[in-house]
Formats: sequence, structure tokens, C-alpha cells
Amino acid sequence: MTIRPRRSALYMPGSNARALEKARNLPADVLIFDLEDAVAPALKESARAQVVAALREGGYGPREIVVRVNATSTQWGHDDLMALAAARPDAVLLPKVGTPGEIMRAAKDLRDAGAPESLRIWAMMETPVAILNADSIVRTAADPTSRLSALVMGVNDLAKDTRGRLTKGRATMLPYLAICVAAARAYGVDILDGVFGDLEDGSGLRAECEQGRDLGMDGKTLIHPGQIQAANEAFAPSSDEIDWSRKVIAAFAEPGAQDSGVIALEGRMVERLHEQIAQRTIAIADALGHKGA
Repeated sequence: MTIRPRRSALYMPGSNARALEKARNLPADVLIFDLEDAVAPALKESARAQVVAALREGGYGPREIVVRVNATSTQWGHDDLMALAAARPDAVLLPKVGTPGEIMRAAKDLRDAGAPESLRIWAMMETPVAILNADSIVRTAADPTSRLSALVMGVNDLAKDTRGRLTKGRATMLPYLAICVAAARAYGVDILDGVFGDLEDGSGLRAECEQGRDLGMDGKTLIHPGQIQAANEAFAPSSDEIDWSRKVIAAFAEPGAQDSGVIALEGRMVERLHEQIAQRTIAIADALGHKGA
């Protein structure tokens, strides 16, 4: 099982050259260079050129590089896709996706522009229509030409458009988050939680990271480098989880258990589904270089 960790995904303004340079040394799993919300209209074209130059220069090591483009309904969106098809980040992040057709059109534009198949599409789920169409949007991942490989929750936009309040614990947002987690898991794509806006509330950040992890998210999007450590810790398997997973895998590999659906292990009943969970845990741990206790 090959897994690319996406515990922490840090947004960085594409118009900020200093931030793009600093990103080369940050411990985030994913860097999202933003050409949309973080860039003023007058700076859109220069930000695009700056991001393309940074991508060509490289030096970001193992970090996954994603660029959030402007919506194709804007005057900049199509040109963003064309420029990135040549610059070749790992993925483009489409904002405010509402229908499956938007995924397929972007995929076609990238293909027509000569983008390699390795250039994937990520989709922002940040509007009421995206929630209502989550199944049909994410179902496009079943078609390899769609390039869709991840969802990103836009909780602040969802709160604005639904008029829901972002209260502690996010009770108002949990139904929308859960719908998108179910869609992601149904069609085999990753899903990243939305941002946490209070830079002074470290305990709140940790609690929200843990909540997202427990919901089934693969990681969290972030707005400041100081948030990276909390996300990396929350979305990485603990030493105890790694050790238990190795025991589960080893137990099912025993000659007498290879044909068993359920076994007893240290006083617990363990099923094949637990073996599958254990295999994923070890794949993540291996990718992170964690060996357990």
C-alpha cells in the first residue's frame, strides 16, 4: 500500500515571493500556492508568473505542491490552468466546484494543454450546491480522465453561504463535513479539513485537528506555519497505534489464522477489517519514517 501523507497543507499567497521562498524549508506535507482568495485582482497575473517561476526553480523536496487557481468563470481561471499545465505542480485546486462538469472541463483543458497525467485535480467543497452534489462531483474520480484525487473543505465559505455560525466544536458544520467524507471514501479520494482561523488558540487548533482526524479526514489545511506541528501530530499514527497494527498484521499472517475471518489477540476480537486498518496505519507510518515504540 503506497500512501502520500497529507497531514498538513499550508496555504501560501502566490503574490508573496518571500513566502514562496520560505516554504522550501517548512515541515508541511503539502504546500498550496494560492492564486485565488489570497491575491488581489491587480496582482493576479504577476502572482501566476511568480508561482510558475517558483515551480520551475524547484527546491521543495518531498513536499506536495498544489496551486489553487481562480475559477474558470473568472478572467484568470483558464490562463491559470494553461500556465500550470506547463509548470507541472503535483495538482491544481479548483475553487467553488459545484458540478461534476467543472471537474471534467478542467481535466480536458489540462489534457489539451499537454499536462502530464501525474498532474492531478483537487476540488474545493465550499458551497451549498457542492454539498448537495457531493456524490456526483466525487463520482467523477471513477473516471481516470477526471484526474480527481482529493477534496478540500472550505468551511468559512460554507458558513457564509449557509448562514451557519462557526461555533466551538463546529456542530453547524459537521453534517457537511460528514457528507463529504462519505463521498471521498466511496470513490477513493483523500479529503482535507478546512482551516482554523484563530492563530492565538493553540488548544482550539489541536482540538479541531483531532476532530477532523476522528471524522476520517486525511489532514488539515492551514493558514500559518505555526499551525503545522499540531496538524502533523494529530494526523500521524501514534507509537501505540503503530505497534498494535504490527501485531494485528502479524497475527493474521500466522499459519493457523490465514483463513480466519476473526481471531483473538490480547483479549480482543479482531476482524479482517481491522487488518485493513492496520495495513493503512503502517503504510502511513512507513511513509513518515515512524517505527513505533
